[in-house]
Amino acid sequence: MTRIRLKPPQRTTSARRAWPTEPDAPKITAVLPAIPRERRPSSKFYVIQDPIFYLLAAPAVILLGFSKGGLAGVGSLALPLMALVIDPVQAAAILLPILIAQDVVGVWSFRRHLDWYVLGWTLPGATIGILIGYLFAARVSAAGVMALLGIISIAFGAYRLWLGRRGAPKTTSTPSPGWVGSLAGVASGFTSQIAHAGAPPFQLWVLPRRLPRDMLVGTWAVYFAALNWIKVPAFAALGQFTRTNMLTAAALLPVAIVSTFAGVWLVRRIDGERFYKIIYWLMILVGVILIGEATL
Repeated sequence: MTRIRLKPPQRTTSARRAWPTEPDAPKITAVLPAIPRERRPSSKFYVIQDPIFYLLAAPAVILLGFSKGGLAGVGSLALPLMALVIDPVQAAAILLPILIAQDVVGVWSFRRHLDWYVLGWTLPGATIGILIGYLFAARVSAAGVMALLGIISIAFGAYRLWLGRRGAPKTTSTPSPGWVGSLAGVASGFTSQIAHAGAPPFQLWVLPRRLPRDMLVGTWAVYFAALNWIKVPAFAALGQFTRTNMLTAAALLPVAIVSTFAGVWLVRRIDGERFYKIIYWLMILVGVILIGEATL
């Protein structure tokens, strides 16, 4: 048997290292397998860098803060605004951590003022609605989600304007039964998963019950805080908790916190009726734009 002696490798000036061989022997070059780009370690962290995105995301987050600060309803324009420049599911995922952070103040402040009957009937239905919304977003194209978001935006704005003309809905002495609350929870969970707009179905069942002010605010805060946490696994399953989305949410979070306190200050100093009309007309306009973009 012929024995082959291999000399230790010598340093070369090239990027590759070659084993020295005899003059007539074929050269053997050791090549390391390429590391896929997504697996390469990186010390850089990225956020969305499109300036147009922030021109719309900043007002959207400010409206969310105003909503949490007392101007209920205006935050429903946030997601449609952001969906004009990015995928609506991605926009919802960026807003979700911001909403969860904003919920902390309301839940802590009113944690002792809860109506467990309302929560007990609505939250199970809302969980089902969130699951339906997740399946819809997972199976339908981005254009389909954008079209549905536009429809929800138009319906919400038109409903609010109609209520403003008609006046507040009349309360009844016999509120609807609990199973109706579960159906309202399904609708609320679905629209919350798709558009972070779960308030109207919840309001339709809860407001006629004429809860005391603090109990209504506390139940409202806990309900939507629970909804936002229930949506976390759904968005994780959709693969939306990426580093880019989470760091973008973190960059927008200070704006949300400041605007929440600004909302508390503004609610006592501005003409709320005129402000709301502007917001709801903008919702209708943005909804029309979203439907137009989805059908192109």
